[in-house]
Amino acid sequence: MSTFDKDKVKEVLRPLVKSAYEAQESAEKDIYRNTIDIFAAAIETTIKNISMEEWLVQEKQRQVQKTLQNKIGELHQAILGTLDGVENLGTGSIVDLKGEDKSFIAEIKNKHNTTKGNHKKSIYDDIESCLPENEGVTGYYVEILPKNGKSYDEVFTPSDNVTKKNRSGNERIRRIDGQTFYEKVTNNADALKELYELLPTVTAEILKEEFNEERDPNKYVNQEEFTKVYGKKG
Repeated sequence: MSTFDKDKVKEVLRPLVKSAYEAQESAEKDIYRNTIDIFAAAIETTIKNISMEEWLVQEKQRQVQKTLQNKIGELHQAILGTLDGVENLGTGSIVDLKGEDKSFIAEIKNKHNTTKGNHKKSIYDDIESCLPENEGVTGYYVEILPKNGKSYDEVFTPSDNVTKKNRSGNERIRRIDGQTFYEKVTNNADALKELYELLPTVTAEILKEEFNEERDPNKYVNQEEFTKVYGKKG
């Protein structure tokens, strides 16, 4: 039985896929719409030893990727919110998720370096402010994509650039990688891997439904790359 409800994941993914596809179509029609940086192009084509035509192809891809990356940050928050027992608190809330059994709250970031070091103390303070006195609740700062492929579930003690001290250690305020967090909320060690394998299938279905475009989802899953990102323990 799948950990994820495919229909719910599809509705979360649909606006992101549509935006990225439409950005691709727009770039193909008029790449100059966003004003090409000809000075950067002059330098980059020289470094890469490529023609301007080749650079323009890469620039189209970059514009699409930027559109995707701007929206991908909220993807995991929304997908986690489709799981039984998890509530997505939406934009504007102090934290992103909470367990319906009141066992956890969480702030989700897509990548380990999404948040600059001096801003991490604010995340700590936000989590601390939302923790009830009930010691059964744990607050998580979740980094979906960990640094160097390592997994971790550790006390979160970010530094304060004003006081030059770290926030005090609290066992109930923790930093955790994405794979470990998905395992905690689903009780399935392979949950994030399942999601990775599901995304191309769902994306292909959306492209067919919205744009009548055919894709073979089996072409787009690379287990070796997944292992590089999540292959190390501790």
